[in-house]
Amino acid sequence: MATTVIDGIETRYEVTGSGPPLLLYAPGGFDATVEKWSTQGIYAKIRFLETLPAHYTCIAFDRRETGLSGGRVERVTWRHYVEQGRGLLDHLKIDRALLMGGCMGVSAVAAFATAYPERVAGQVLFWPVGGARYRLNGHQRFATHLGYVQENGLAAVVDLARSSDKAFGADPRGGPWVSVLRRDPAFAEAYVSLPVDRYRIIVAGMARTLLDRDSAPGAEPEDLLCLDTPTLIVPGADASHATSAARFLEECIPNAQYWDVPVSAQTQEATNARVLEFLESVPF
Repeated sequence: MATTVIDGIETRYEVTGSGPPLLLYAPGGFDATVEKWSTQGIYAKIRFLETLPAHYTCIAFDRRETGLSGGRVERVTWRHYVEQGRGLLDHLKIDRALLMGGCMGVSAVAAFATAYPERVAGQVLFWPVGGARYRLNGHQRFATHLGYVQENGLAAVVDLARSSDKAFGADPRGGPWVSVLRRDPAFAEAYVSLPVDRYRIIVAGMARTLLDRDSAPGAEPEDLLCLDTPTLIVPGADASHATSAARFLEECIPNAQYWDVPVSAQTQEATNARVLEFLESVPF
């Protein structure tokens, strides 16, 4: 494991394997750490990081505000996640890479491809988040946190963070900066001094812009429609990863490959083989 500072925020990352560079935006919602590629849901079954490093230089990292990466209290947007990944490629002196995102990481990858198409050789969008229930549940998490702040104050959020190991998704009361509060005393000290009214505006704006649609969030459809980036889409099928979100991306991204198989057929062997087949077909 290594760290670097990107736009003033510490980023924890890991580089494994050899071959063309493959930047990995982790699954796990607001707990998107390197480990989620091996421990989270379907990813624990498929275990991409046991296969991909034999063919690619895999660059995995903790998304800002999660794991051992740092954060900053601001209205975080998809563009902020894009810039973290771009900054990591810059740090590693990589001009162009393949990208792969899982879960919420898909939205960041799609936003990256529309912002910097010249830097993305191809993209794998695995189990895109989206759908009406995803939006509703996401907004409820932010509302629960704001309700806790309103009733108890920011110091109570810090105390809660230090008394538990739960991320924002598991206990919304802790808010989107809970992981940073837990491990960074200086950040926590600055956090409790923030004006509560301003903080509430920031959080409300973050919820509105990250979760602004019932289809797949991240990149605007007009921008997706102009992409010529080779794309593989693998659909999920649950409350957070509606199949309709994957179909939306297929509709918008020209010539995207859609792996039309049910989740039950997305076995470790079949899925790794399909992803490798796609990646090896991308001109680099």
